[in-house]
Amino acid sequence: MHVYGACLGATSQKHTPWHVVAADEKDNAHLIISRIILDELADLKLCHPKTDEAHRKELLAIKKLLLRKT
Repeated sequence: MHVYGACLGATSQKHTPWHVVAADEKDNAHLIISRIILDELADLKLCHPKTDEAHRKELLAIKKLLLRKT
């Protein structure tokens, strides 16, 4: 167990953390893992890319071409 802890301690970084979750109760483990994932996604502060009108028109033209070929 000491080696296991040392390995996790040596390799866990702020941008790549390890999360140790007890798996003896699967439902509880799944909830914990879901919470970790949701928290990590929220920390990313993702947003849609901003675009200008010219780029929007270009994307719509490409979409039109792609839909025409199907």
